[in-house]
Amino acid sequence: MGIVSLCLVLHFWFCTVGGTCSQFSAFSCDECLQLGPDCAWCTLQNFTDFFSIEERCDTPEGLLHKGCSAEIVEFPVPNIKVLKNQSLGKNAGHTNVSYIAPQKMHLQLRQGSQLNFQIQVQEPEDHPVDIYYLMDLSASMYDDLQMIKDLGSALSKEMASLTSKFRLGFGSFVEKPTLPFIKITPEDLANPCRSVDFDCLPTFGYRHLLSLTSSTDRFNEIISKQRVSANIDIPECGFDAIMQAAVCGDRIGWRNDSMKLLVFVSDADSHFGMDSRMSGIVIPNDGKCHLDRKNEYSMTAHLEYPTLGQLIDKLVENNILLIFAVTDNQRQNYENYASLIPGATVGVLATDSRNILELIMTAYKELRSEIDLEVLGNTEGLQISFTALCQDGTILPGHKNCSNVKAGDVVSFNVTVELKSCLDGPRQFSLRPVGFQDALEIELETQCVCNCHQTPELNSTHCSHGRGALDCGTCACDPGFVGPKCECPEGQDQVSNCRSHEGTEMCSGQGECFCGQCMCHPSAFGHVYGTYCECDDFSCLRFRGELCGGHGECDCGECVCHSGWMGEFCNCSTSNDSCVSVDGSVCSGRGKCVCGKCECTVPRASGERCERCPTCGDICGLHRSCVECYLKVKESSGECALKCNSLHATVSNSSDFEDRRAALCTLQSEDNCLMSFSLLDSDHGSTIYNLKLYDCPEPPNAPLIALGVCMSVFIIGIALLVIWKFLVSVHDRKEVAKFEAEKAKAKWQSGTNPLFRSSTSTFKNVTYKSAGQQKSDIS
Repeated sequence: MGIVSLCLVLHFWFCTVGGTCSQFSAFSCDECLQLGPDCAWCTLQNFTDFFSIEERCDTPEGLLHKGCSAEIVEFPVPNIKVLKNQSLGKNAGHTNVSYIAPQKMHLQLRQGSQLNFQIQVQEPEDHPVDIYYLMDLSASMYDDLQMIKDLGSALSKEMASLTSKFRLGFGSFVEKPTLPFIKITPEDLANPCRSVDFDCLPTFGYRHLLSLTSSTDRFNEIISKQRVSANIDIPECGFDAIMQAAVCGDRIGWRNDSMKLLVFVSDADSHFGMDSRMSGIVIPNDGKCHLDRKNEYSMTAHLEYPTLGQLIDKLVENNILLIFAVTDNQRQNYENYASLIPGATVGVLATDSRNILELIMTAYKELRSEIDLEVLGNTEGLQISFTALCQDGTILPGHKNCSNVKAGDVVSFNVTVELKSCLDGPRQFSLRPVGFQDALEIELETQCVCNCHQTPELNSTHCSHGRGALDCGTCACDPGFVGPKCECPEGQDQVSNCRSHEGTEMCSGQGECFCGQCMCHPSAFGHVYGTYCECDDFSCLRFRGELCGGHGECDCGECVCHSGWMGEFCNCSTSNDSCVSVDGSVCSGRGKCVCGKCECTVPRASGERCERCPTCGDICGLHRSCVECYLKVKESSGECALKCNSLHATVSNSSDFEDRRAALCTLQSEDNCLMSFSLLDSDHGSTIYNLKLYDCPEPPNAPLIALGVCMSVFIIGIALLVIWKFLVSVHDRKEVAKFEAEKAKAKWQSGTNPLFRSSTSTFKNVTYKSAGQQKSDIS
């Protein structure tokens, strides 16, 4: 019990020195390592003579402060060891050429820790290429079959400029030869195209026709012999064919060091998953090779179509890149498939496959121009992130691929591996560029078990004279004994020692009674300690969300304030600096400083420092009437003496007070003059001296003002007369001009009377047509 008491005394000091590891209870070395990458375990034998067992777990710096030297601290450090690092490319001088470096490494990681390393990948200059042409031979592909008769020669000619190690293979597929995918009458089985008066082959699943070969003539010969077949529904068994082409590597002839391209050509969608259950086929696809002697898929009527997940696993496992060459109406479906399959691409095929050569070459060049890393193996519990350092100097955080890569270019990737949780055992995984055979093999070992477990001291005298083994500084007790030093027989009733005098709850409900001592439960909020686990460092009062106002430490539920702070919440400053007014007084003499703020005690006083008080007045304002009286009159009068006596003030002209400390007052009088005086306040009354009156405003000059007004009236009158005269003149001129204009218009001929009208009228006689007498005058 003395050990625990001593621990409580030293607990507060060491908590300020230790790290976050000591905030959580760890009773073994392994538990300590799993608390975080910065936690260490002290293996010193007598460490618990001064500290509780959970104090063994702390940061290395914290343990050093507690007296545990670095030699006896268990603190595994994450490390990386490169096991194989062969140079890149053909210039390496090795028999086996590698295009990724390094090739093998070993990592050791603690929970929550991470390691960084860099890998380099080179794009091969003369990479072997295997292309397996997998074609849909349903009836709708008849014209496509005619179009590709010379594909082998054309493809070989195009690839010759890119690689000297090129091979071609061929396979075909249609559909599972079962209901409801085909008709099963004898006539339809023999000729599925009978309904359209066309002779075609019986329906088959997948047929391997030509293993990979460098002979383009052989490829063209095989294609020229092919005939189409037919089925009822639109989707085909393309995924069955892809699965067999991927897993039957020995029959297909895939090379280990080649770039393996599987060209899938079809104008229809593919069945997958449980589609075959319509025909009663319920056995899941096993992902194995089932080619018979005739190189036909023998289990087509017995196994389900492969799921997309199974297909992805086998393509990745065998490092095969898939090129979907499909018609435009199926493009969207196969783009959805390709988005899930690493390295897969989609090209739009013409209705008669006339562009198949261009499509294959484009897809091949795109694959060769991009380096994309893929992660293979079990990486559960790990977090792997990448940063691509591309050949053009571009840095792409979060990316694991580079584009526009040319043959011979080298790109790099920074890789970060972080261990989220301890693993059951060693873990192996690999990083491989898509389409490459070479890969970086990584062995990962977790550092979740302490090395000190390997050398336990059996029957140690430290453990109650041989009642247990000393393991990592603590006692692993023999059966029948418990306790920090195996000092307590198992089952011994010492529960009463775990109950406090104030209550009956065992270990305050925050621990377990272990050999008569309370072993406190760990808490995510902080540290629980004490003889009865009655103390913690997180249950103190909070101010504005901060424990102990952010100015103290929580010790057993009570705030221990830092220097300069006080109060239950440690939120009160002990300094009065913030309460001092401008005149040097505390709270302007109208209050008291509490917790760094002024609390005004004078009624109606307010303000941050009680500086505002309309009814209080100030020491200078109280003597205004006395001073104004003496400044107004030239000789002292009884009225001024009366006003001053009522204020217990005396006006003096003596200079004996100049050397004393007095207040200088400045006030504004009723006449807007400034009056100043010195005020000496004492217990016997106030003494006023050095009275001055200055800055009085001068009275206005009445004659000058009158003269200014008269002159202004005179000038304004003259200006108005001038303006009136100008306007009258302008008006007269307009009237004269108007009269002259009208007079000019009134000009008559002298012999003409405008009021005269002639008495003679002239008319035309329309009935008289004599040439000489067509008109007559009538009077």
